[in-house]
Amino acid sequence: MTVALDTPRQDALAVARPRPSNFGQWWVLTKRLVSPTLRNGEVLTAVVASVVFTIGWYVPLKNIMGATMEMSSYAQYLMPLIALQGISFAAVTGALRAATDSVKGVNRRFQSMPIATLTPLTARMSASVYRCTVGTAAALISGHVIGFRFYRDLEYTVAFCLLLLMIGFVLSFLSDLLGSNSKNPAATTQWLLLPQLIFGLLSVGIQPADRFPDWIEPVVRNQPISQFVYALRALAGDSTSAVGPVTWSAVGPSLIWLVVVAAVMVPASIVIVLRRP
Repeated sequence: MTVALDTPRQDALAVARPRPSNFGQWWVLTKRLVSPTLRNGEVLTAVVASVVFTIGWYVPLKNIMGATMEMSSYAQYLMPLIALQGISFAAVTGALRAATDSVKGVNRRFQSMPIATLTPLTARMSASVYRCTVGTAAALISGHVIGFRFYRDLEYTVAFCLLLLMIGFVLSFLSDLLGSNSKNPAATTQWLLLPQLIFGLLSVGIQPADRFPDWIEPVVRNQPISQFVYALRALAGDSTSAVGPVTWSAVGPSLIWLVVVAAVMVPASIVIVLRRP
């Protein structure tokens, strides 16, 4: 008798219980990551990082490198590297948040809740895109202050910004992959920033490849940061003829690098999330 009485009640409760919305869960988890950035100084840090990169590269190198550059100004030459460093710093910040959540057991807690498996990852990537957008805006403002300008049509300016965001998005997957599997948040960000600084110094963002020693010139010319610099420089243009037209040879290698890295990082992140106990 008890079973007969309880069954309709259980059915009614099952019908009345709202089904979780994947979009709503994504929105709440994204707000959880984005909202604190205005209070804890994360946005300010991204802005200051772009300013520091601009001052740190431009001020000491302008008189040394600028006098021998074929482009209109050293600011025009240096801006792609400044933008890349700013966007990479914004992306790597996501590794700290992912590692912190992993250490505190937040990810494990999400797995015990009625949340779609990939929703936390999607929320973290959305927050990373937000940080990269802030980093891009800060880098463009900093570059404008020192004299950088866009010399091509609007579609190339949009392509410049989209390429930066694509680079930041792919780097965010790498950062999240390492951060989510790390037990030391501070060490994770340091290990991610160090290679970027080294490859930034050993790139055509500082000076032309032919000014490096012969033994390292092929590495400097073909490494990913240099290819990104070539593409961004072509999209930005210049008032002189030192920057050639936007062609596949100028932009294509950077897109190939992005596709290759994304083809490895994105599936790896998804597989790890799905297999996580």
